[in-house]
Amino acid sequence: MVIIANYGVGNLASVCNMLRKVGVEARVSEGPADIRMADRVILPGVGHFDHGMKMLNASGLREELDEFALGRKRPVLGICLGAQILGRGSEEGAVPGLGWLDMECRRFPVHPELRVPHMGWSQVEMRRTSPLFKYAEADARYYFVHSYHMQCIDEADVVGVSEHGMTFTSAVQRSNVFGVQFHPEKSLRHGLAVMRAFAEFTPDE
Repeated sequence: MVIIANYGVGNLASVCNMLRKVGVEARVSEGPADIRMADRVILPGVGHFDHGMKMLNASGLREELDEFALGRKRPVLGICLGAQILGRGSEEGAVPGLGWLDMECRRFPVHPELRVPHMGWSQVEMRRTSPLFKYAEADARYYFVHSYHMQCIDEADVVGVSEHGMTFTSAVQRSNVFGVQFHPEKSLRHGLAVMRAFAEFTPDE
């Protein structure tokens, strides 16, 4: 069972439908008890960093999520803002993130020829292997919408990078915790491959 954490931000139905397309039992959380019963958890998210963290902290899910990821070491996937809040914080605001990864988020620098937010299809260049991309095609492209990017202090956490006027981290993993800056639920068959791989992942991999 994959539980999509409902803390008031994110494309919950789209993520749930994408998982069901790959034959995975999935549903949106209705409270902390659902996190305790989950095999895997997805943290979706769109919008402002501080708003997302305030909503998460107010949702009653924070303690269960910490125990799920850090205590029980069960698989968690953060998507877009849900990936950014895995780190310590963001230039976008002042509220601390979950702190599961040694990571900060930075705004894209001003560039005369590129638009911010970064919106559209981009490839992910793999910096190391990860079970999350075991079904990825060589020319896979993923859909992005974001103005801030992840910046890992520990380069070992970086799985993949992408380009938008600069090279930025677009996929991360530390043990059982994964994060992708793109939206798998909007990335067609390439997103389906990521969801399938996450649904199959076991912490022993």
